Amino acid sequence: MPMFDRRTLLASAAATGAMAASASFAHPDVAGVTPDLSGKAVIITGCSSGFGRLGAEHYARLGARVFATMRNLPRAEADELRDLAIADGLDIHVLEIDVLSDAQVAAGVAEAERINGGPLDVLVNNAGIGISGPLEVQDMEATRLIFDTNVFGCHRMVRAVLPGMRAKGGGLIFQISSQLGRVIVPYSGHYSPTKFALEAMGEALAYELVPHNIDVTIIEPGGYPTRVWVNRNVYTQALKERAIDLHTDGYPQVVARMGTEDGSGRSADPMDIPHAIAKTIAMPSGTRPLRMPVSGGPVPQVALNQATAQTQMTWLGESRIGPMIRAVHER
Repeated sequence: MPMFDRRTLLASAAATGAMAASASFAHPDVAGVTPDLSGKAVIITGCSSGFGRLGAEHYARLGARVFATMRNLPRAEADELRDLAIADGLDIHVLEIDVLSDAQVAAGVAEAERINGGPLDVLVNNAGIGISGPLEVQDMEATRLIFDTNVFGCHRMVRAVLPGMRAKGGGLIFQISSQLGRVIVPYSGHYSPTKFALEAMGEALAYELVPHNIDVTIIEPGGYPTRVWVNRNVYTQALKERAIDLHTDGYPQVVARMGTEDGSGRSADPMDIPHAIAKTIAMPSGTRPLRMPVSGGPVPQVALNQATAQTQMTWLGESRIGPMIRAVHER
C-alpha cells in the first residue's frame, strides 16, 4: 500500500478536489426532469412522521410500490396513510416494524417481499432518535436506546434486505445520517456517535456490495423542522427526570435546557430529503454518490467528505481491494 504523510494527503486532496466533490457532494438534480420510480419497490423505516412519511407519499406518487413501516400499530398515522393511498390510488402498504425488534424486522421485510412478489429494490434506513444533553448525563438506558435505534436498527434492516437484493442482482440502500454524523455539536448526547457509526457502516457496505451491484448512499441532512424535535424532547425529558446530581452538577445551565428545544428558526423544506432520494433512486446503478449533504443552510461537512474520500483512494486505491474503493469514489 502506498505511504503518505499529512502534507502529502492535503496537497493531493486539494489537487483532486473535483473528484472528491463528485463522490461526496454530488446532487442528482436534473432541471425539469421528474424521476420515474415505476417498478421500484421501496421499504422505509420510521414513516409515522418527518422524512419517512413525506418520502412514502412522494415515492408512491412517482410510481414506486412503497412499504411504509412504523412501530406501535395500530396508530392514527398508519390509518391516515392507508386512507390517502386508497383515496389517491397510491401503491402504499403500511407494515409494522420496530427496528429494535429482530423478529419484527425479519417478519416485516418478509411480508414486504411476499406482497412485492420478490426482493425489494430500495431500503431507506430512516428511523432514528435523538437524546440531548452532556455525555456524562447519558445513562446506560439512554445510551443503549439510541445506539439500538440509530445503529443496530439500521443493521437489522440491512441484513434483512440484502439476501434478496443479492439474489436479484442489484439494489440500493440509503442511510439517513446527519451533518452531525461528520461534525460535532457539544451537548448533543450520543447523537453524533451513533451517526458517525452509521456513516462508517454505510461506507463499509458501499465497498463490500460493489460486486453485488448494490449501491449505498448516505444522506446527510441539516436541521429541518420535523417532529424530530418533539420526539427528542420526550426522550431527553425522561433522561433529565431520572438523572442524578452526581452527573448533572457539572453542567447546570445545559441540564436546565434539556428537553426544551423546539427547533424554532428552522424554515428549510423537509421535502428536500425525499426529492434528493427520489432523484438518486432514478440514477443508473454505479453512478450514485456515496455521500449527499442536503441542507437549507450551511454544509460544514463537505471538506471532511472530500478529505476522507481522498484518504481512502490514497491509502487503498491501488491495493488488492482498490477496485471496490475506486468504484465507490470515482463516480
